[in-house]
Amino acid sequence: MELETHRLKLRQWRDDDLAAFAALNRDPDVMQFFPNTLSRQESDDMAARIRHHIDVKGWGLWAVEVLGTIPFIGFVGLAIPRFDAPFTPCIEVGWRLARPAWGRGFATEAAQAAVSHALGPLGLTEIVSFTTRDNSRSRAVMERIGMQRDPADDFDHPSLDAGHPQRPHVLYRITRPGDRPAQRAP
Repeated sequence: MELETHRLKLRQWRDDDLAAFAALNRDPDVMQFFPNTLSRQESDDMAARIRHHIDVKGWGLWAVEVLGTIPFIGFVGLAIPRFDAPFTPCIEVGWRLARPAWGRGFATEAAQAAVSHALGPLGLTEIVSFTTRDNSRSRAVMERIGMQRDPADDFDHPSLDAGHPQRPHVLYRITRPGDRPAQRAP
C-alpha cells in the first residue's frame, strides 16, 4: 500500500533508506524530543520492525520520498503505541523527518494523507498523536491537520522515569467526520 500526495510518496521501506534513516536518528536536532539518539543498529532494528508491520497490516510508518527529487526524507504514518495509557489501545499518526525537510510543509502534507487514509479506507473512527509539551513544531503539525487537544487528556509517558523532563506529554485527537470522540476512561 502506498499513498501519494501532490509532492510526496508514502511507501514501503527499501534497503537504500537505511543509511539516511540512521543519519537522521543520530541527529541531535531531529531527536531533541526523544530520550536519546539511536545507534545504526537501533535504527536498522526500528526500520525492520516498521517494514514488518507494513507487510503484515498494509499500513504503518511509511518511508517518505519527495517525488522526483529526494528518495528518502524520513517517515510519516500510522502506528500502534507500545505502552499502556488511558487512551490506548489506539492508532497514532506520527512522523520523523530529516532536518533539511523541515519547514517545507512535508510533515503536514504526509500526515494529512495518513489520517485521511485511516479515517477513510481503513475505517477507523479516531486517530491520536502525542508529543512532549515543549515540541511546538509537532504540535503545530497536529493542529494544522485538524487535531484537537483537551488538556484533561495530557499524560506522563509511562516509558520515561518520573522526573524525566520529557515525561509530560500532550495528546491530540481527530475523529472521522460525523463520529463522536471516543469515551474517556473514568
